[in-house]
Amino acid sequence: MMIDLLLKNAHIVDPATSRDEGGLDIEIRQGKIAKIGKSLSVEGIEVRDLKGAVVAPGFFDMHVHLREPGDEHKETIESGTRAAMSGGFTGICCMPNTKPAISDAFVVSYIKEKAHGNLVDVAICGTMTKDREGEQLAPMDQLVRSGVRMISDDGGAVRSAEMMRHVLEYARMFDLLATQHCEEHTMTVDAPINEGKVSTKLGLRGWPTVAEDIIIGRDILLTEYVGGVRYHVAHMSTKSGVRLVRDAKARGVKVSCEVTPHHFVLTDDAVETYGSMAKMNPPLRTQEDIDAIIVGLKDGTIDCISTDHAPHATHDKETDIVTAAFGIIGLETAVGLGLTYLVHPGHLSLMEYLKRSSQNPRQLLKLDEIRILEGELANLTILDLNRPWTFGKEHIFSRSSNTPFVGYELKGMPVGTINNGQVWWRT
Repeated sequence: MMIDLLLKNAHIVDPATSRDEGGLDIEIRQGKIAKIGKSLSVEGIEVRDLKGAVVAPGFFDMHVHLREPGDEHKETIESGTRAAMSGGFTGICCMPNTKPAISDAFVVSYIKEKAHGNLVDVAICGTMTKDREGEQLAPMDQLVRSGVRMISDDGGAVRSAEMMRHVLEYARMFDLLATQHCEEHTMTVDAPINEGKVSTKLGLRGWPTVAEDIIIGRDILLTEYVGGVRYHVAHMSTKSGVRLVRDAKARGVKVSCEVTPHHFVLTDDAVETYGSMAKMNPPLRTQEDIDAIIVGLKDGTIDCISTDHAPHATHDKETDIVTAAFGIIGLETAVGLGLTYLVHPGHLSLMEYLKRSSQNPRQLLKLDEIRILEGELANLTILDLNRPWTFGKEHIFSRSSNTPFVGYELKGMPVGTINNGQVWWRT
Protein backbone atom coordinates (compact mmCIF):
# COMPACT_ATOMS: atom_id res chain seq x y z
CA MET A 1 0.00 0.00 0.00
CA MET A 2 1.45 3.37 -1.03
CA ILE A 3 1.76 5.86 1.80
CA ASP A 4 -0.07 9.14 2.29
CA LEU A 5 1.81 11.31 4.76
CA LEU A 6 2.33 14.94 5.78
CA LEU A 7 5.78 15.84 7.08
CA LYS A 8 5.66 19.04 9.13
CA ASN A 9 8.51 21.43 9.98
CA ALA A 10 11.10 19.85 7.72
CA HIS A 11 14.46 21.31 6.77
CA ILE A 12 15.12 20.30 3.16
CA VAL A 13 18.75 19.94 2.08
CA ASP A 14 18.96 18.77 -1.54
CA PRO A 15 22.20 18.84 -3.59
CA ALA A 16 20.32 18.26 -6.86
CA THR A 17 18.40 21.54 -6.53
CA SER A 18 20.86 23.36 -4.19
CA ARG A 19 17.96 23.86 -1.79
CA ASP A 20 18.76 24.40 1.89
CA GLU A 21 15.60 25.68 3.55
CA GLY A 22 13.82 25.09 6.83
CA GLY A 23 10.26 25.47 8.08
CA LEU A 24 8.71 23.48 5.22
CA ASP A 25 5.93 20.92 5.07
CA ILE A 26 6.00 18.02 2.60
CA GLU A 27 2.77 16.35 1.51
CA ILE A 28 3.24 12.82 0.19
CA ARG A 29 0.45 11.10 -1.73
CA GLN A 30 0.70 7.55 -2.99
CA GLY A 31 4.43 7.60 -2.46
CA LYS A 32 5.04 10.82 -4.44
CA ILE A 33 5.71 14.38 -3.28
CA ALA A 34 2.43 16.16 -3.93
CA LYS A 35 3.21 19.55 -2.42
CA ILE A 36 5.96 21.44 -0.60
CA GLY A 37 5.11 24.62 1.27
CA LYS A 38 4.66 26.36 4.58
CA SER A 39 1.84 25.63 7.02
CA LEU A 40 0.18 22.98 4.86
CA SER A 41 -3.02 21.52 6.25
CA VAL A 42 -4.65 18.38 4.87
CA GLU A 43 -7.33 16.02 6.12
CA GLY A 44 -7.37 12.27 6.52
CA ILE A 45 -3.68 11.37 6.37
CA GLU A 46 -0.95 10.73 8.92
CA VAL A 47 0.91 13.82 10.13
CA ARG A 48 4.49 13.60 11.38
CA ASP A 49 6.11 16.63 13.02
CA LEU A 50 9.82 16.49 12.20
CA LYS A 51 10.64 19.39 14.51
CA GLY A 52 13.32 20.76 12.22
CA ALA A 53 14.92 17.45 11.24
CA VAL A 54 16.72 17.42 7.89
CA VAL A 55 14.98 15.80 4.93
CA ALA A 56 17.61 14.70 2.40
CA PRO A 57 17.60 12.66 -0.80
CA GLY A 58 17.72 8.99 0.14
CA PHE A 59 21.24 7.81 0.93
CA PHE A 60 22.87 5.26 -1.40
CA ASP A 61 25.67 2.83 -0.50
CA MET A 62 27.44 1.48 -3.58
CA HIS A 63 29.49 -1.17 -1.76
CA VAL A 64 27.52 -3.70 0.31
CA HIS A 65 27.98 -7.44 0.83
CA LEU A 66 24.59 -9.11 1.21
CA ARG A 67 26.08 -12.64 1.24
CA GLU A 68 23.04 -14.17 -0.47
CA PRO A 69 23.20 -16.56 -2.22
CA GLY A 70 25.61 -18.85 -0.40
CA ASP A 71 26.34 -17.39 3.03
CA GLU A 72 22.88 -16.72 4.43
CA HIS A 73 24.12 -17.49 7.96
CA LYS A 74 26.05 -14.19 7.73
CA GLU A 75 23.46 -12.02 5.98
CA THR A 76 20.46 -12.27 3.70
CA ILE A 77 18.96 -9.84 1.25
CA GLU A 78 16.12 -9.34 3.72
CA SER A 79 18.34 -8.70 6.76
CA GLY A 80 20.86 -6.61 4.81
CA THR A 81 18.22 -4.31 3.37
CA ARG A 82 16.66 -4.00 6.82
CA ALA A 83 20.07 -2.91 8.15
CA ALA A 84 20.35 -0.44 5.28
CA MET A 85 16.88 0.98 5.94
CA SER A 86 17.61 1.48 9.65
CA GLY A 87 20.96 3.04 8.79
CA GLY A 88 19.36 5.72 6.62
CA PHE A 89 19.86 4.15 3.18
CA THR A 90 17.14 3.87 0.56
CA GLY A 91 19.42 2.23 -1.99
CA ILE A 92 22.45 -0.05 -2.05
CA CYS A 93 24.58 -1.91 -4.59
CA CYS A 94 25.38 -5.51 -3.65
CA MET A 95 28.84 -6.89 -4.44
CA PRO A 96 29.41 -10.09 -6.41
CA ASN A 97 31.48 -12.31 -4.09
CA THR A 98 28.51 -14.54 -3.35
CA LYS A 99 28.32 -18.34 -3.79
CA PRO A 100 27.87 -18.68 -6.71
CA ALA A 101 29.41 -15.37 -7.75
CA ILE A 102 27.29 -12.89 -9.71
CA SER A 103 28.72 -13.98 -13.06
CA ASP A 104 25.53 -14.72 -14.97
CA ALA A 105 21.96 -13.56 -15.45
CA PHE A 106 20.54 -16.38 -13.31
CA VAL A 107 22.14 -15.07 -10.11
CA VAL A 108 21.14 -11.51 -11.01
CA SER A 109 17.51 -12.55 -11.47
CA TYR A 110 17.58 -14.43 -8.15
CA ILE A 111 18.73 -11.31 -6.28
CA LYS A 112 16.23 -9.10 -8.11
CA GLU A 113 13.36 -11.40 -7.18
CA LYS A 114 14.40 -11.56 -3.52
CA ALA A 115 14.78 -7.75 -3.33
CA HIS A 116 11.55 -6.91 -5.15
CA GLY A 117 9.05 -4.73 -3.30
CA ASN A 118 11.56 -3.54 -0.72
CA LEU A 119 11.79 -0.03 0.68
CA VAL A 120 15.52 -0.24 -0.15
CA ASP A 121 16.42 -0.36 -3.85
CA VAL A 122 19.05 -2.98 -4.66
CA ALA A 123 21.38 -2.38 -7.60
CA ILE A 124 23.68 -5.25 -8.55
CA CYS A 125 27.41 -5.48 -9.24
CA GLY A 126 28.51 -8.33 -11.49
CA THR A 127 31.95 -9.88 -11.72
CA MET A 128 34.74 -8.75 -14.02
CA THR A 129 35.94 -12.29 -14.62
CA LYS A 130 34.00 -15.53 -14.53
CA ASP A 131 33.52 -16.65 -10.92
CA ARG A 132 36.09 -14.01 -9.85
CA GLU A 133 38.89 -16.39 -10.87
CA GLY A 134 40.76 -13.93 -13.10
CA GLU A 135 41.06 -16.42 -15.96
CA GLN A 136 38.35 -15.41 -18.43
CA LEU A 137 36.01 -12.48 -18.84
CA ALA A 138 32.54 -12.64 -17.35
CA PRO A 139 29.71 -12.52 -19.94
CA MET A 140 29.31 -8.76 -19.73
CA ASP A 141 26.68 -8.52 -22.47
CA GLN A 142 24.50 -10.95 -20.52
CA LEU A 143 25.12 -9.12 -17.24
CA VAL A 144 24.23 -5.77 -18.81
CA ARG A 145 21.01 -7.13 -20.30
CA SER A 146 20.06 -8.49 -16.87
CA GLY A 147 20.48 -5.03 -15.31
CA VAL A 148 23.99 -4.98 -13.82
CA ARG A 149 25.35 -1.44 -13.34
CA MET A 150 28.89 -2.12 -12.21
CA ILE A 151 31.52 -4.88 -12.39
CA SER A 152 34.16 -5.94 -9.88
CA ASP A 153 35.99 -9.04 -8.65
CA ASP A 154 35.72 -7.50 -5.18
CA GLY A 155 37.52 -9.36 -2.42
CA GLY A 156 40.57 -9.53 -4.65
CA ALA A 157 42.16 -7.64 -7.51
CA VAL A 158 42.38 -8.78 -11.11
CA ARG A 159 46.04 -9.81 -10.92
CA SER A 160 46.92 -9.86 -14.61
CA ALA A 161 47.45 -6.45 -16.21
CA GLU A 162 46.54 -7.93 -19.59
CA MET A 163 43.27 -9.34 -18.24
CA MET A 164 42.49 -6.00 -16.58
CA ARG A 165 43.11 -4.28 -19.90
CA HIS A 166 40.51 -6.55 -21.52
CA VAL A 167 38.09 -5.91 -18.64
CA LEU A 168 38.37 -2.18 -19.23
CA GLU A 169 37.93 -2.57 -22.99
CA TYR A 170 34.71 -4.52 -22.52
CA ALA A 171 33.51 -2.22 -19.75
CA ARG A 172 33.94 0.68 -22.19
CA MET A 173 31.92 -1.20 -24.81
CA PHE A 174 28.98 -1.63 -22.42
CA ASP A 175 29.50 1.62 -20.44
CA LEU A 176 29.92 -0.30 -17.18
CA LEU A 177 31.64 1.19 -14.15
CA ALA A 178 34.72 -1.00 -13.56
CA THR A 179 35.45 -1.14 -9.83
CA GLN A 180 38.67 -2.56 -8.46
CA HIS A 181 39.66 -3.92 -5.07
CA CYS A 182 43.24 -2.63 -5.22
CA GLU A 183 45.69 -5.13 -3.76
CA GLU A 184 48.99 -6.44 -5.14
CA HIS A 185 48.51 -9.92 -3.69
CA THR A 186 52.15 -11.04 -3.62
CA MET A 187 52.79 -8.31 -1.04
CA THR A 188 49.90 -9.12 1.30
CA VAL A 189 50.15 -12.88 1.90
CA ASP A 190 49.42 -13.69 5.57
CA ALA A 191 49.37 -9.99 6.43
CA PRO A 192 46.41 -9.22 8.71
CA ILE A 193 47.11 -5.53 9.46
CA ASN A 194 48.87 -2.44 8.14
CA GLU A 195 52.66 -2.50 7.94
CA GLY A 196 53.94 -0.09 10.56
CA LYS A 197 54.61 0.40 14.25
CA VAL A 198 51.64 -1.68 15.39
CA SER A 199 52.46 -4.68 13.20
CA THR A 200 56.07 -4.53 14.42
CA LYS A 201 55.01 -4.29 18.06
CA LEU A 202 52.61 -7.23 17.74
CA GLY A 203 55.04 -9.33 15.71
CA LEU A 204 52.65 -9.59 12.74
CA ARG A 205 53.45 -9.44 9.06
CA GLY A 206 52.43 -6.02 7.80
CA TRP A 207 50.34 -5.10 4.76
CA PRO A 208 52.17 -2.18 3.08
CA THR A 209 50.29 0.78 1.66
CA VAL A 210 52.23 0.40 -1.57
CA ALA A 211 50.44 -2.90 -2.23
CA GLU A 212 47.27 -0.86 -2.69
CA ASP A 213 48.96 2.00 -4.50
CA ILE A 214 50.60 -0.24 -7.12
CA ILE A 215 47.23 -1.51 -8.38
CA ILE A 216 45.65 1.96 -8.27
CA GLY A 217 48.55 3.29 -10.34
CA ARG A 218 48.50 0.35 -12.75
CA ASP A 219 44.77 0.61 -13.34
CA ILE A 220 44.85 4.37 -13.83
CA LEU A 221 47.51 3.88 -16.53
CA LEU A 222 45.41 1.15 -18.16
CA THR A 223 42.29 3.34 -17.99
CA GLU A 224 44.19 6.18 -19.60
CA TYR A 225 45.56 3.83 -22.29
CA VAL A 226 42.19 2.21 -23.11
CA GLY A 227 40.38 5.57 -23.06
CA GLY A 228 36.70 6.30 -22.68
CA VAL A 229 36.12 3.86 -19.82
CA ARG A 230 34.97 4.68 -16.29
CA TYR A 231 37.17 3.26 -13.50
CA HIS A 232 36.44 3.33 -9.76
CA VAL A 233 38.74 2.63 -6.81
CA ALA A 234 36.91 0.76 -4.06
CA HIS A 235 37.48 1.46 -0.34
CA MET A 236 40.64 3.54 -0.84
CA SER A 237 42.74 3.79 2.32
CA THR A 238 46.12 5.40 1.57
CA LYS A 239 47.46 8.93 1.21
CA SER A 240 49.29 7.96 -1.99
CA GLY A 241 46.06 6.54 -3.40
CA VAL A 242 44.41 9.92 -2.87
CA ARG A 243 47.29 11.61 -4.68
CA LEU A 244 47.20 9.15 -7.60
CA VAL A 245 43.46 9.69 -8.11
CA ARG A 246 43.76 13.47 -7.77
CA ASP A 247 46.54 13.62 -10.36
CA ALA A 248 44.63 11.34 -12.75
CA LYS A 249 41.49 13.46 -12.50
CA ALA A 250 43.55 16.56 -13.26
CA ARG A 251 44.69 14.85 -16.48
CA GLY A 252 41.09 14.10 -17.45
CA VAL A 253 41.14 10.37 -16.72
CA LYS A 254 37.66 9.00 -15.94
CA VAL A 255 38.54 7.79 -12.46
CA SER A 256 36.46 7.96 -9.29
CA CYS A 257 36.86 6.54 -5.80
CA GLU A 258 35.19 5.86 -2.48
CA VAL A 259 36.25 5.67 1.17
CA THR A 260 34.67 3.95 4.15
CA PRO A 261 33.85 5.45 7.55
CA HIS A 262 36.23 3.08 9.30
CA HIS A 263 39.09 4.38 7.15
CA PHE A 264 38.44 8.01 8.12
CA VAL A 265 37.74 7.26 11.80
CA LEU A 266 40.14 4.50 12.93
CA THR A 267 43.90 4.03 12.65
CA ASP A 268 45.78 0.76 12.98
CA ASP A 269 46.17 1.57 16.69
CA ALA A 270 42.61 0.24 16.99
CA VAL A 271 43.96 -3.29 16.49
CA GLU A 272 45.47 -3.17 19.98
CA THR A 273 42.06 -2.35 21.46
CA TYR A 274 39.64 -4.30 19.29
CA GLY A 275 41.77 -7.15 17.96
CA SER A 276 40.15 -9.01 15.06
CA MET A 277 37.19 -6.61 15.07
CA ALA A 278 39.63 -4.06 13.64
CA LYS A 279 40.85 -6.40 10.89
CA MET A 280 39.81 -4.84 7.58
CA ASN A 281 40.60 -5.28 3.90
CA PRO A 282 42.28 -2.96 3.09
CA PRO A 283 43.61 -2.60 6.62
CA LEU A 284 43.27 0.40 8.87
CA ARG A 285 46.14 2.77 8.16
CA THR A 286 47.74 5.73 9.99
CA GLN A 287 46.62 9.20 11.02
CA GLU A 288 48.60 10.55 8.08
CA ASP A 289 46.41 8.51 5.73
CA ILE A 290 43.23 9.68 7.50
CA ASP A 291 44.35 13.30 7.15
CA ALA A 292 44.90 12.79 3.40
CA ILE A 293 41.49 11.13 3.04
CA ILE A 294 39.79 14.08 4.74
CA VAL A 295 41.57 16.50 2.41
CA GLY A 296 40.46 14.32 -0.52
CA LEU A 297 36.88 14.45 0.69
CA LYS A 298 37.09 18.23 1.04
CA ASP A 299 38.56 18.93 -2.39
CA GLY A 300 36.35 16.48 -4.29
CA THR A 301 39.05 13.94 -5.13
CA ILE A 302 37.01 11.35 -3.24
CA ASP A 303 33.57 11.00 -4.79
CA CYS A 304 31.67 8.72 -2.43
CA ILE A 305 31.37 7.39 1.08
CA SER A 306 30.58 3.67 1.07
CA THR A 307 30.46 1.17 3.91
CA ASP A 308 31.97 -2.05 2.50
CA HIS A 309 29.38 -3.66 4.81
CA ALA A 310 30.93 -7.10 5.41
CA PRO A 311 28.93 -9.30 7.78
CA HIS A 312 30.59 -12.37 9.29
CA ALA A 313 29.50 -15.10 11.68
CA THR A 314 30.75 -14.78 15.25
CA HIS A 315 33.19 -17.69 14.95
CA ASP A 316 34.80 -16.05 11.89
CA LYS A 317 35.73 -12.93 13.84
CA GLU A 318 36.12 -13.96 17.47
CA THR A 319 39.38 -15.77 16.90
CA ASP A 320 43.04 -14.82 16.56
CA ILE A 321 43.74 -11.92 14.24
CA VAL A 322 45.74 -13.94 11.71
CA THR A 323 42.94 -16.42 10.96
CA ALA A 324 39.97 -14.08 11.53
CA ALA A 325 37.93 -12.91 8.54
CA PHE A 326 38.44 -9.42 7.14
CA GLY A 327 35.74 -6.75 7.44
CA ILE A 328 32.98 -5.31 9.58
CA ILE A 329 29.33 -4.41 9.25
CA GLY A 330 28.82 -0.76 8.44
CA LEU A 331 25.28 0.09 7.35
CA GLU A 332 23.98 0.96 10.82
CA THR A 333 26.94 3.14 11.85
CA ALA A 334 27.86 4.94 8.60
CA VAL A 335 25.64 8.01 8.93
CA GLY A 336 26.35 8.52 12.61
CA LEU A 337 30.09 8.30 11.98
CA GLY A 338 29.89 10.60 8.95
CA LEU A 339 27.98 13.29 10.81
CA THR A 340 30.16 12.97 13.93
CA TYR A 341 33.57 12.87 12.26
CA LEU A 342 33.04 14.86 9.04
CA VAL A 343 30.09 17.26 9.30
CA HIS A 344 30.16 18.41 12.91
CA PRO A 345 33.94 19.10 12.94
CA GLY A 346 33.47 21.17 9.76
CA HIS A 347 35.43 18.99 7.35
CA LEU A 348 32.39 18.81 5.06
CA SER A 349 29.28 20.93 4.92
CA LEU A 350 26.06 18.97 5.16
CA MET A 351 25.43 19.64 1.45
CA GLU A 352 28.88 18.27 0.54
CA TYR A 353 28.31 15.22 2.74
CA LEU A 354 24.98 14.51 1.05
CA LYS A 355 26.62 14.71 -2.38
CA ARG A 356 29.05 11.97 -1.37
CA SER A 357 26.42 9.85 0.36
CA SER A 358 23.46 10.20 -2.02
CA GLN A 359 24.01 12.08 -5.26
CA ASN A 360 27.46 10.98 -6.44
CA PRO A 361 27.08 7.20 -6.04
CA ARG A 362 23.84 7.27 -8.04
CA GLN A 363 25.51 9.35 -10.75
CA LEU A 364 28.39 6.87 -11.00
CA LEU A 365 25.96 3.99 -11.41
CA LYS A 366 23.82 6.05 -13.83
CA LEU A 367 20.75 5.69 -11.64
CA ASP A 368 17.91 8.22 -11.60
CA GLU A 369 18.74 11.41 -9.74
CA ILE A 370 16.76 11.96 -6.55
CA ARG A 371 15.25 15.43 -6.27
CA ILE A 372 13.01 16.76 -3.52
CA LEU A 373 10.46 18.41 -5.77
CA GLU A 374 6.71 18.26 -6.29
CA GLY A 375 5.79 15.37 -8.56
CA GLU A 376 8.92 13.35 -7.76
CA LEU A 377 9.00 10.01 -5.99
CA ALA A 378 9.47 10.46 -2.26
CA ASN A 379 12.91 8.89 -1.81
CA LEU A 380 14.06 10.44 1.44
CA THR A 381 16.41 10.06 4.37
CA ILE A 382 15.46 11.96 7.52
CA LEU A 383 18.27 13.05 9.83
CA ASP A 384 18.32 14.38 13.37
CA LEU A 385 21.66 16.17 13.11
CA ASN A 386 22.17 16.88 16.79
CA ARG A 387 20.74 13.79 18.44
CA PRO A 388 23.35 12.26 20.77
CA TRP A 389 23.39 8.48 20.91
CA THR A 390 25.61 5.60 21.85
CA PHE A 391 25.79 2.85 19.26
CA GLY A 392 24.75 -0.43 20.84
CA LYS A 393 23.80 -3.93 19.79
CA GLU A 394 20.15 -2.86 19.92
CA HIS A 395 20.85 -0.72 16.83
CA ILE A 396 22.05 -3.70 14.78
CA PHE A 397 19.54 -5.02 12.25
CA SER A 398 22.10 -7.08 10.36
CA ARG A 399 22.26 -10.83 10.90
CA SER A 400 25.88 -10.36 12.00
CA SER A 401 27.33 -8.07 14.67
CA ASN A 402 31.03 -7.79 13.81
CA THR A 403 31.92 -4.17 14.53
CA PRO A 404 34.36 -2.28 16.77
CA PHE A 405 31.96 0.65 17.10
CA VAL A 406 29.71 -0.71 19.88
CA GLY A 407 29.88 1.88 22.66
CA TYR A 408 30.88 4.77 20.40
CA GLU A 409 29.21 8.07 21.32
CA LEU A 410 27.88 9.73 18.18
CA LYS A 411 26.11 12.96 17.30
CA GLY A 412 23.45 12.82 14.62
CA MET A 413 21.49 9.84 13.38
CA PRO A 414 19.02 8.73 10.70
CA VAL A 415 15.49 8.70 12.15
CA GLY A 416 13.45 7.74 9.09
CA THR A 417 13.58 6.44 5.53
CA ILE A 418 10.92 6.78 2.84
CA ASN A 419 10.98 5.09 -0.58
CA ASN A 420 8.83 3.04 -2.93
CA GLY A 421 5.68 4.13 -1.14
CA GLN A 422 6.94 2.76 2.17
CA VAL A 423 8.14 4.41 5.36
CA TRP A 424 10.27 3.39 8.34
CA TRP A 425 10.64 5.39 11.54
CA ARG A 426 13.10 4.94 14.35
CA THR A 427 11.19 4.50 17.57
